[in-house]
Amino acid sequence: MKDRYNEIVMKHTPKEDVIKNALLVFLYGGILGAFSEFLLRCYVMWFNLPRKEAGVAVILTLIIIASILTALGVFDVCVSKLKSALIIPITGFAHSMTSAALEYRKEGLVLGIGANIFKLAGTVILYGIVSVYVFGIIRILIIGG
Repeated sequence: MKDRYNEIVMKHTPKEDVIKNALLVFLYGGILGAFSEFLLRCYVMWFNLPRKEAGVAVILTLIIIASILTALGVFDVCVSKLKSALIIPITGFAHSMTSAALEYRKEGLVLGIGANIFKLAGTVILYGIVSVYVFGIIRILIIGG
């Protein structure tokens, strides 16, 4: 019975074109990278920022754009069309935080947004911090202080 059910599910599950999806991600990810480089050069030229500070401005710009697109309900539509090209760590993180804040905003600032904003992003933060700590210790042990 279970095998028959799995067979029916597999038969009716739409097949994804892996090559097409990979090409889409490569193309749109490249466009996003080129856009980020364009922003970087604009910040350096227009505001006379050093490259390092201009990089921070680009990251902040991408966070703001991803948050606004999430609030407008456009980010999920873009991801479904462009596949995973937009889920780079910065925009994906901004999207997860903004969508959690929007979902729980009716419950108030403290018990709603404050208590739930890190639900999706919390694991990323936790394992990011743990990874940095572990690799820092490894680096100190191998290379030295």
